[in-house]
Amino acid sequence: MRATQGTPVPSLLLVLLFSPSYFAAAGLVAKRALTVPAALPGAWNYQGCYTDVGRTLDAAGYVDDTSMTVESCISFCSSRGLQYAGLEYFHECYCGSLLAPATAKVAESDCNAACAGNATEPCGGGSRLSVFYSSVPVGPQPNPGVNGWAYIGCYSEGATGRTLPYDVGGDVIPTANMTVAKCTAACKAAGYILAGVEYSGECYCGNTIGGGGAPATDGCNMLCNGNQTEICGGPGRLNVYDYLMQYPVSTSTKSSSTVATTSAISSSTAPTSSFTSTETSSSSPSSTVSSTSASSVSSSLSSVVSNSSSQISTSSTVSSATSVTPRASVPTGPAQPPTVNGWAFYGCQTEATGARALGGATQATDTMTLEICQALCASSGYAYFGVEYGRECYCGNKFELGSVPAPASDCNFLCPGNNLEYCGAGNRLSVYSKNTVVSSSSSTTSASTSSSGTTTGVSTGSSTSKTLSSSTSTSSTVPVGTGFPAGWSYQGCYVDGANGRILEYQAPDSQTLTQQSCATLCASKGYKISGTEWSVQCFCGNTVINGGLKGVETDCNTACSGDNKQMCGAGGRMSIVSLGAPAAVLPPAVQVGGLNGSWTYQGCYEDNVNQQRTFFWQNYFPNTMTANQCLNRCAQYGYMAAGLEYGQECYCGDPANIADRGATKRPETECNVLCAGNSSAYCGGGSRLSTYFWTGTPFYTWDFPQDYRAGQYQFLIDGVTIPLMTMQGINGKVSFISKWGTGPANETGAYELDLSVLDNPAKAWRALHLKTDVFCAAGIVLPDKGGRQLTVGGWSGESTEGVRLYWPDGSAGVWGTHDWQENVNELSLQVGRWYPSAMVMTNGSIMVIGGEVGSNGAAVPSIEVLPRTGTAPLYMDWLDRTNPNNLYPFICVLPSGGIFVAYYNEARILDERTFATIKTLPNAPGAVNDDLAGRTYPLEGAAVLLPQRAPYSDPLGVLICGGSTNGVSNALDNCVSTYPDAPNPTWTLERLPSFRVMPCMAPLPDGTYLIANGAQHGVAGFGLATNPNLNALLYDPTKPVGSRITVMANTTIARLYHSEAITLLDGRVLISGSNPEDAIHPEEYRVEVFLPPYLLSGKQRPTFSLAATDWNYGGQYTFALGHAPVNGAISVTLLGAVGSTHGNSMGARTLMPAVSCNGLSCTVTSPPGKYICPPGWYQFFVLDGGVPAVGVYVRIGGDPAGLGNWPQYPDFTVPGV
Repeated sequence: MRATQGTPVPSLLLVLLFSPSYFAAAGLVAKRALTVPAALPGAWNYQGCYTDVGRTLDAAGYVDDTSMTVESCISFCSSRGLQYAGLEYFHECYCGSLLAPATAKVAESDCNAACAGNATEPCGGGSRLSVFYSSVPVGPQPNPGVNGWAYIGCYSEGATGRTLPYDVGGDVIPTANMTVAKCTAACKAAGYILAGVEYSGECYCGNTIGGGGAPATDGCNMLCNGNQTEICGGPGRLNVYDYLMQYPVSTSTKSSSTVATTSAISSSTAPTSSFTSTETSSSSPSSTVSSTSASSVSSSLSSVVSNSSSQISTSSTVSSATSVTPRASVPTGPAQPPTVNGWAFYGCQTEATGARALGGATQATDTMTLEICQALCASSGYAYFGVEYGRECYCGNKFELGSVPAPASDCNFLCPGNNLEYCGAGNRLSVYSKNTVVSSSSSTTSASTSSSGTTTGVSTGSSTSKTLSSSTSTSSTVPVGTGFPAGWSYQGCYVDGANGRILEYQAPDSQTLTQQSCATLCASKGYKISGTEWSVQCFCGNTVINGGLKGVETDCNTACSGDNKQMCGAGGRMSIVSLGAPAAVLPPAVQVGGLNGSWTYQGCYEDNVNQQRTFFWQNYFPNTMTANQCLNRCAQYGYMAAGLEYGQECYCGDPANIADRGATKRPETECNVLCAGNSSAYCGGGSRLSTYFWTGTPFYTWDFPQDYRAGQYQFLIDGVTIPLMTMQGINGKVSFISKWGTGPANETGAYELDLSVLDNPAKAWRALHLKTDVFCAAGIVLPDKGGRQLTVGGWSGESTEGVRLYWPDGSAGVWGTHDWQENVNELSLQVGRWYPSAMVMTNGSIMVIGGEVGSNGAAVPSIEVLPRTGTAPLYMDWLDRTNPNNLYPFICVLPSGGIFVAYYNEARILDERTFATIKTLPNAPGAVNDDLAGRTYPLEGAAVLLPQRAPYSDPLGVLICGGSTNGVSNALDNCVSTYPDAPNPTWTLERLPSFRVMPCMAPLPDGTYLIANGAQHGVAGFGLATNPNLNALLYDPTKPVGSRITVMANTTIARLYHSEAITLLDGRVLISGSNPEDAIHPEEYRVEVFLPPYLLSGKQRPTFSLAATDWNYGGQYTFALGHAPVNGAISVTLLGAVGSTHGNSMGARTLMPAVSCNGLSCTVTSPPGKYICPPGWYQFFVLDGGVPAVGVYVRIGGDPAGLGNWPQYPDFTVPGV
């Protein structure tokens, strides 16, 4: 492919030796090693592979299908001041200041997609992010301070007025010139101690934070108009500066009976904030409590805690006091702060049994910090606050039954609003107490409640501390019966959470929740059931799932936050309202019945053993996954094993993969995640596969012969060049055409190999000469009587327009005198082409299609004809649309008279005169997880035409094997075939025993096809593929679909990019080349041959003599056998003369004409016309019971375009017609 395509890819993959279990295991092939760049910019570091939940990073992002790398994504995020960068699915980049709370770190093997711009780097995977983090701020930041002004944080504009009231105005500082220095200078000149910059160009001043303005965790993200390296607030956000630190950071108000909490200051661009709490500076006891908090809260309490007494103070007046809080030092790592705004860490606590541990007020936010939760609970008069699962805040005056102390290490979830603090975990709360009460794992915690509902004390060991009084209101459990959507009604109190949530959708918590508001919300979203729980939570669904059952009505005893006269569930209880009676499904279980086809459940199996997938092919079906969806997909692509994982992941492979990967069966309880599309069934778990095998008629059966039927590789001769193209001439000699100009300096560009003198290499190899570079050109054999070889196109410059001709001469053991002829000034293409295809059409002229401008240039989406007709190249929009994955398209003449073209994953039939589209075929199947996988260069497969047998009444078949996917470059493990002339053509898919990209396919005289060469991962190009496929396959189209492949012998020579395979007249297959330029595998000069089984069976080969070698259509021609048949019936085969390059055997065609024999005299009937057999040269084989004689070349159909007289230029000699 591209000479400058990329740097060599180091490979850590071992070449796997042949074994039947290996080839039965499609998932066994190791993927390329992906490594994080050793040197990352600045303070960026790799964090690991994370799940993408909705959007784990959602502040910015972009997609780049060709150039995405780790470095480019980090640069993008840095430019936006965002300290997290995540790469996903090879071409996506996302940025943020925080990771979404629900994300989780997973196995590195999940991030298995190579970056589109650097195939050695990891760019996540499907719903997986390769996450990077900068430990210091990146990109533009708030100015830390200037001329005595210190930055104190990002603030929201006030709700009731300006946060800073004085507007400097554009007449003082033009908005286009705004900087922090200019704003602070203006405010100082006006006599203010606070300055704020907003919306890139606005400046405000003041002496206090007013109007309800408060610290903000985000939104200060706009660059200053006058200084693009610093931030000037944002919409409704100010970056605020304090002159000589005269403004107190935390101040209690001077109102009566008030506890004030003022926000801690932190930069909106930093991902963390300080958590160190402070004490009042007053040395005397005071009834005023001062603390830092994530939001400013002022609450009037009926009781105020006294610092000098453990009793509850009922004083109604509070002395005026002001305390200034010194700024805290920045912590160096996550920790559980010992205090938060005067509240002491109580301990890590479990949830209660069937209820919340803390049953008071609650709040949930994706920016949760300990300070936010403390402020909520303090303002509501509670004695305890607890933060759970990172984002949930709960308040209370006592712990409900069943809540017990847990190890502090259990509370290990980072707070999403401050990742230097811990905010509980799953079923664990980080609890703080207003009165310094410390939990101990060795002592019990109990609460006594008076008959009035007032908590009088919390006992911890031998000491008791008083808590705030609380009261519980009593309200009816009967919901208000009006205001529901039409047809909706209350259904009762249901048990929630026993096996998971009983309704699938959870709305954001609401502080004004009622049963009516929840039902209205659910109805608006298309659901039929609503459920309210824990006063503020609203759930929706269409069925009650996870075994939810109606419970005791009085269990739903938590008043709705928006109406304390009705109940909104309770802990583990949901008040259900629905449209009609709610439908319910049984408790979930693994699906073992109702499976499409003959699938049988095998059990719960391990995945990711030694960080390798048990089944290779990975699909994602978010929100829709069911067992049948996964099984159907795997069956569609011929896989007889399927594994369902983590609710929405589907893996396809083969039963043998389990043993090959070392996966063991696990308890069924470990496959415990519900299917995303069927809440009544389990679809695996974390690294656990609900595994199914196909137990019906096998999708495939492959033969693994151990005798002569496996064929044999043999060394032939040491080469003198690495051919990019090979052709056997009508003189029996083989042309080796190389990349002259970009190859070794001593090469001449072309060589001819005489197979009759292999024992004398100096005589066997004859040097020929080219003037332009045939690197990635097209080549065919012309139908003129000289059997001239033609190449068109090439690497760069005038080579791309090159038209070169060679007229083979000489004989066995005798060198010829002809050489390649070219002169681009006399004979050339109309437009330059790199990677084109060429074909002899039925009128004898030459069709040239597609390609690119040389040297990695733009597409050349057109068709032209040689010799020139006076018509300019015809533009083909479908070639333009599918560039660059359509190079070297597969083309052939169809019996219907059309021209078939397969390109990328598409195919169509063209009119032979106008090249207009006659029929568009369905897209060809690709990979089981990628419908956009391709078959033509650079996603390179190989194509052949299936045999046409007399009387030629069956449609012509096309077979394409191998290919690859975009981005992750997973080589395909299947072949596809179609019959384009059928009324409604479809594609039939057949599995290959192993992955293969860059294969070669050679038609054999017995009607079978040899598949050889290529790699098991990657795409075509220098250094872009790895893990050579050393194994040969034999494809027999006479066998049933799925049973046509025999696994043949192995070679020891890697045949990667620029390797070829062509069938010789003696029935062997010539195997040559390999030019990977990857610093791993050698540049391969050795030439091999593959001996098919018919040459190793020990059966006698026939001989024959044929007088006439220039045939007309429909003519009868006699040949004489050298001896009577000894192996079976006599048959004949015609194989089109080919020019083979990049897996594209241009001119290949297999015809099996009618033959009859009388004794040793036999008569063959030539094919009937040009649409069955386009004019040209064909190898003619006589077979005795499937064993071929050495063949000869015959020409069929003559030279209808008179190419034998073309071109008429001084630098060219022509054979005539």
